[in-house]
Amino acid sequence: MTARVALVTGAARGIGAATVRTLAAQGYGVVALDSCEGDDPQSSAPYPMPTRNDLAKVVDGLQDQVMPYVADVRDRDALKRAVTMAVDRWGRLDAAVASAAVIRGGAPLWQTPQSELDLLWQVDVLGVWNTAVAATPAMLANSDPAGCRFVAVASAAGTRGLYGLAGYGMAKHAVVGLVKGLAADLVGTGITAAAVSPGSTRTDMLDASADLYGLSSSEEFADSQLAKRLLEPDEIAAAIAFCCSHEGAVINGSVLHADGGFHA
Repeated sequence: MTARVALVTGAARGIGAATVRTLAAQGYGVVALDSCEGDDPQSSAPYPMPTRNDLAKVVDGLQDQVMPYVADVRDRDALKRAVTMAVDRWGRLDAAVASAAVIRGGAPLWQTPQSELDLLWQVDVLGVWNTAVAATPAMLANSDPAGCRFVAVASAAGTRGLYGLAGYGMAKHAVVGLVKGLAADLVGTGITAAAVSPGSTRTDMLDASADLYGLSSSEEFADSQLAKRLLEPDEIAAAIAFCCSHEGAVINGSVLHADGGFHA
């Protein structure tokens, strides 16, 4: 018997993968969703994306608790099918974690191509929107909706402007606004919505960010945080797991800055 049930997007790598493992360790049943676009030779992403093999590694040893599902967050119907999978197997959905995202940038706003903005908007914003659209009805139907949580992974770029990342910042600001709006729409239901904004975390996305800035290593980002080190995906996953918990109701309509002191 699983303690709780969650859907996690962007589950094949980085913070999403760490979140799957953390929730499973806490007794959750988890649908682990990822596009695994790295297997597609026509991938639109600007750096290597996760593959089906990456997703399989996350699930390995956790098959009793974790169901892998290959789908793109831009596909709302696929997200609805993922929610149905969770409900069919475990009888309910208690939490949804929208972690899937890409990063692009490097040029000033006025030189940013439309194709870059389109990708950021479709994946980083509408992907979160689609996850909420798919998950919220199932959480409203839960026998204990007051225990249900929607959590979006935002970014330090969701509350600050960052050089060369106006498009990404636009998208992550939109994620924060989306969460605030969803929380307002859910008043009286007991369901809460929150955003977790990581600082510089040791992920493939951070390596891609280092490339955008022409840095020799993503370790150079450590100086921007009071912690003076990169954060680990498991640390961010712990913050996300708290937001998914019953106690996480206190983080509602707001942003948890899990950023190592970036905003201090």
